Amino acid sequence: MKFIYILIAFTATISGLGQTLNGIVVDNYGNSISDVYVYNQNNLSHTHTNEFGNFTLTNASVNDSLKLTKLGYKPITWKIRSITEPLRISLEETVFSLSEVVLSPSVNINSTLTKIDLTNNPVNSSQEILRKVPGLFIGQHAGGGKAEQLFLRGFDIDHGTDVAITADGIPVNMPSHAHGQGYADLHFLIPETIDKINFGKGPYTASKGNFATAAFVDFSTKERLDDSSISFEVGQFNTIRTVGLFDLLGNKTNSNAYIATEYSITDGPFESPQNFNRFNILGKYTTLLDNQTKLNFVVSHFKSRWDASGQIPMRLVNDGSITRFGAVDDTEGGFTSRSNFAVSMDKRIDEDSFVKTSAYISKYDFTLFSNFTFFLEDPINGDQIKQVDNRLLYGFNSVYNAKHNYSNFNVNYQIGGGVNVNSNKNIELSHTLNRNEVLEYLQLGDIEESNFSSFANVDFQFQKFTINPGLRLEYFKFNYQDKLNPVYKVLSNDKTKILPKLNFSYAHNEKVVYFLKTGIGFHSNDSRVVLQQNKDILPSVYGADLGVILKPTSRLIINTAFWGLLSNQEFVYVGDAGIVEPSGKSKRLGLDCSIRYQLNDFLFLDFDGNYAYARSVDEPEGDDFIPLAPKWTSVGGLSLRNYKRFSGAIHYRYLGDRPADESNTIIAPGYFVTDLNINYQLSKSFAVGLFIQNLFDTEWNETQFLTESRLQNEAEPVEEIHFTPGTPFFAKIKATYRF
Repeated sequence: MKFIYILIAFTATISGLGQTLNGIVVDNYGNSISDVYVYNQNNLSHTHTNEFGNFTLTNASVNDSLKLTKLGYKPITWKIRSITEPLRISLEETVFSLSEVVLSPSVNINSTLTKIDLTNNPVNSSQEILRKVPGLFIGQHAGGGKAEQLFLRGFDIDHGTDVAITADGIPVNMPSHAHGQGYADLHFLIPETIDKINFGKGPYTASKGNFATAAFVDFSTKERLDDSSISFEVGQFNTIRTVGLFDLLGNKTNSNAYIATEYSITDGPFESPQNFNRFNILGKYTTLLDNQTKLNFVVSHFKSRWDASGQIPMRLVNDGSITRFGAVDDTEGGFTSRSNFAVSMDKRIDEDSFVKTSAYISKYDFTLFSNFTFFLEDPINGDQIKQVDNRLLYGFNSVYNAKHNYSNFNVNYQIGGGVNVNSNKNIELSHTLNRNEVLEYLQLGDIEESNFSSFANVDFQFQKFTINPGLRLEYFKFNYQDKLNPVYKVLSNDKTKILPKLNFSYAHNEKVVYFLKTGIGFHSNDSRVVLQQNKDILPSVYGADLGVILKPTSRLIINTAFWGLLSNQEFVYVGDAGIVEPSGKSKRLGLDCSIRYQLNDFLFLDFDGNYAYARSVDEPEGDDFIPLAPKWTSVGGLSLRNYKRFSGAIHYRYLGDRPADESNTIIAPGYFVTDLNINYQLSKSFAVGLFIQNLFDTEWNETQFLTESRLQNEAEPVEEIHFTPGTPFFAKIKATYRF
């Protein structure tokens, strides 16, 4: 009996300590606000609002003071008057200050950094979108219409092999693409509609699967517009761009809808005009139903056409045969389109759990004409190739989110799964003449690739310490019919992969957070490689990050990490040649450092510096360099925001010299380029801006490759650097009207 009394007393004590407070945080229009930091100043307990703006705080007592903060909103202090009545707290939007950022193990510092950058220096071109990811560099080498080449953490990622990219939950990467594995063309995203960029470096996130080795990047478009607007841009090289953003419903509490359109043309700086044009249209509708269910509908269409001067050999520029903006074969170029439809549902189950479900379908077309070797293979007709990709991609994902709060710790967990299907008909690689005549089909067939996945992710959150184990399961089914084979046969194979993750973080205080991340990732190989050449299907990448996030002053944030990535044997499909290029095992070690500093209410300084040591493991020393792997990269600058109607920024991009071959005897020169933008608000409705790329007219190479080529008048081929020149001084003006 004595034991029972003690147990009852103990239970009562625990219950007293563990009173639970529920609440919701909304904006001035009544829309819920997610990721608000809720901090109990009396007992140091804290939490964040979920997708519906709801929060649950344990160990709360009457008269406790809560501090609520989120970047872009005025922080407030709220005194608890009752535990039994749910709170409804409204936050007011304001010009953000870094003092509002509170460090904790659950704070997504990466999203915070990109939100700062998007606010201070908004994206004004499709090429700028991916540059908002710290450490990620891009290069365009096909007239502006093809997906950019990506570089990150010592990887030459080609067009997306080692970065998983999504937009509103729609996968952007395309496995088994005609031009390269993981091809990620993000040009269907209108820059002015971007609201959030969530990213993570390394293979440490259980909810991310294929291609998420060096990083993942998730783009989210705005759910509502503050106002409607029309903008018009005019610049050098016959450049014109117009954007319209049209709010359809006004500031309603439960529903928002808008349409965004974009049309742009340019000839580029090249002697042979690019004749580039792109059209985009996007519609988005968001509504909150009475049963605490939020629905999102997104529909978009994108179409683009361009001509290109291609990559030119250095020898012709050096001897004066052509200029840097000349061409050997100006019949390169292509056309592409993509139509997307996506629907997502966030369903609240109770105070502590909700389900996020999304489904999507896309129709994609792509035709590209290239000539990298000129007359090396065919001395009469030339080496022009044609690549065609026509596919339907569709799938869905569903994630159950829940949390349980205890007196000494909290548990948050996610359980999810989904499927992604890519159905490609008549994927083609052919030898062509002048774009019109097919001289020879090199590859032609149908691909059906299905990817089923599931994952579990758990956060054990103690007062200062968080442990995050995760596990992901992948299953792939590959089918390929080679239509050049006279005998009908469908080749097939399948593969299962288990990917564990384990992450730790420790908040020493609100100014210092340490973290250690570990995990295994992968990228799939092309279906034709898997089935025709019996190569490794899902090569693994092992990673670890050790870092610290610092906030030594209220307006200074420093995020640093030492990292390492070890890649297993990889066979990368080279779509341009229809061959497999083995790269062997590789190791990459490096250091990332990001700094954001607010000098005063108007001036913001940003800096990202990255170092990567990339080597092949199985090659002898001296011949183990990884071609085109970036070693030193950095971006940074100064931004002015809302100072006497002025705003603007000056930013630099630096990419150091890189090895162009395995022995480091041929160097791909680096560059340092500076961009400038200045904006002035003439009135509440009308603004003008000036945008300048390459302010100091630096001569730089945007993309470079060590290529063996032969001109029509050459007896022997020559191996040397072939390059696409970077944009020279380029200015454009912009006028915007808001209504």
